[in-house]
Amino acid sequence: MRLFLLAALTMTAFAANSVLNRAAVGGGHMTAAMFALVRLWSGAACLSALVWAGGSRLIPVRSDRLPRALALLAYMAGFSLAYRSIDAGSGALILFGGVQITMFCGALLAREPIPVRRWLGAGLAFLGLVVLLTPGRAEAIPLTAALSMAGAAIGWGIYSLLGRGSIDPVADTGASFVLAALGFSALVTVWPGVTLAADRSGVALAVVSGVITSGLGYALWYRLLPGLGASQAAVAQLTVPLIAATGGLLLLREGPGPVFLLAAAMVLGGVALALIPARRA
Repeated sequence: MRLFLLAALTMTAFAANSVLNRAAVGGGHMTAAMFALVRLWSGAACLSALVWAGGSRLIPVRSDRLPRALALLAYMAGFSLAYRSIDAGSGALILFGGVQITMFCGALLAREPIPVRRWLGAGLAFLGLVVLLTPGRAEAIPLTAALSMAGAAIGWGIYSLLGRGSIDPVADTGASFVLAALGFSALVTVWPGVTLAADRSGVALAVVSGVITSGLGYALWYRLLPGLGASQAAVAQLTVPLIAATGGLLLLREGPGPVFLLAAAMVLGGVALALIPARRA
């Protein structure tokens, strides 16, 4: 039960990132590059302070931390760019659908046993997401936004797979944020056409995303990953688009139509089928 509650809290944080990013970037309060920059640096500052308060030192440059930072950087960049022109729910569908594929591939490569019920549960949950978000709207998603979010999905999937071996979740997440922030800062200085602009509302949204729903949320995710297999972690994240769509509907007036309850039942039923222990299945 404790693992379930912590996982639910983490998925809510992930969904909140979609709503916050969409509100800031899609709402015209901030450019996509600026949102990612503030999000990364605020998360890095928060996690560095936590590591220091715990009596440890943050050592970003380590062989196992660079790949995580690169994966996080790919996710952050693609995520922010996509939300310039895609709603919170549809963006989360593309993101975590791609994450599921990436992590299931990782589970297969690692020879992790995947029961048939988990495949069935994942399929039912993903079908629910398609019912929830696709009808009448798929054609409205710009190709560039879809590709950006697909790239973010691969980055986040790899970041999650690498997190299964984390020994110190807060320090590992903090190091990833510091390195990704440095890398993104260097990238925006040389990337042509990048603009950095924001108002106070945009900065506030980005800081909340960086400190709470990203920095602390990702540290909690790294703490949970060793208790979840790659396939279980992938399926659990399929609840994020559902939560994001709800947040988008309530806060941004973006959302699905009357099929919402049916899709919700399919998603939650599929996740329950995939995650229930074998002896109880």
